[in-house]
Amino acid sequence: MSKLLNKVRNLDAYPKINEDFFNRTLSGGVITVVSSIVIFLLFVSELRLYLHTVTETKLLVDTSRGGKIHINFDVTFPAIRCSLLSLDAIDISGEEHLDIRHDIFKKRLDPHGNVIEVKKHGIGAPKVEKPLQRHGGRLEDNEKYCGSCYGAEASDDDCCNSCEEVREAYRKKGWGLTNIDLIDQCKREGFIQQIKDEEGEGCNIQGSLEVNKVAGNFHFAPGKSFHQANVHIQDLLAAFATESYNISHKINKLAFGDSIPGVVNPLDGVHWEHETPNGMHQYFVKVVPTVYTDIRGRTIESNQFSVTEHFKSNEMGQSRSLPGVFFFYDLSPIKVTFKESHSSFLHFLTHICAIVGGIFTVAGIVDAFIYHGQKALKKKMQIGKFS
Repeated sequence: MSKLLNKVRNLDAYPKINEDFFNRTLSGGVITVVSSIVIFLLFVSELRLYLHTVTETKLLVDTSRGGKIHINFDVTFPAIRCSLLSLDAIDISGEEHLDIRHDIFKKRLDPHGNVIEVKKHGIGAPKVEKPLQRHGGRLEDNEKYCGSCYGAEASDDDCCNSCEEVREAYRKKGWGLTNIDLIDQCKREGFIQQIKDEEGEGCNIQGSLEVNKVAGNFHFAPGKSFHQANVHIQDLLAAFATESYNISHKINKLAFGDSIPGVVNPLDGVHWEHETPNGMHQYFVKVVPTVYTDIRGRTIESNQFSVTEHFKSNEMGQSRSLPGVFFFYDLSPIKVTFKESHSSFLHFLTHICAIVGGIFTVAGIVDAFIYHGQKALKKKMQIGKFS
């Protein structure tokens, strides 16, 4: 065993020198202090880099098929009343959602931007308790009431017990209400007067949409939408058809999916003031599917987007377009992935060893150069050769 230990001892690459032969110098002490400080600072720097997360970005072809996109929005119109503002969504697959009210909140705003009232399903009066029958007479209290849809019934069993239901029936038929004062339900609800009472008000509309993962558009416009001879038309009501609509707006928030840490949506906080009435403000959005994985392995599947915009006015000589704010979106075939991770612990150890060993070696070379230089200079001074 002793022979084996002696053989191992002979392999020592760091032979020890007896302490009696050490000669400590002031320059060596200064170099040791300086090199120790440098080693400490570089160690702290490497430790911060190791603890800091690194984001790896990749571009891939998006091979997903189908699916849905959630669009979250918060838009303020300071010059359009809530009772006339509607939201529609249409995509290239032919699916349409007109006058969307589900998961939509409208806030009536006064001219100073203060909230007057908040309603979840937009502006609409309650149903009439005792509407007219289709034949024009009234029913007794103990009978079932069924209001007339004024020719827009899809079947004999359809009833329109409120002004809003009559307007919806007309919209589904592709008809416009030319004289809403002739609708008994609207007269009894005071529908026109309600809209007139909101004159000068603005509207904040916020909520979310779920649309197919295909190209399409959604838009905010005054009036109800319907199709007539394959043409998209807004029913602005006869009493308000001649009004000018100022589509000035502020986009407080617009996101296609959940928020991604560190990503700022380009339309958040955008504010546009328009002096030209009845114009069409168009945003052309390119949606990029994005997958974000944080350091804990939590994955967020969302979207980023870029945008360009265009304003189309209704000046003389131009074709009349629908007043409103339109968002035309299309999807990119490229998907972006972000993945957070730490650098390798082995790389961290390698860098630390390189720092300590490198500075120790360089400090040793500097110390040896200074020591032998001082020694040679002292020797020359002793023999009188230094001048």
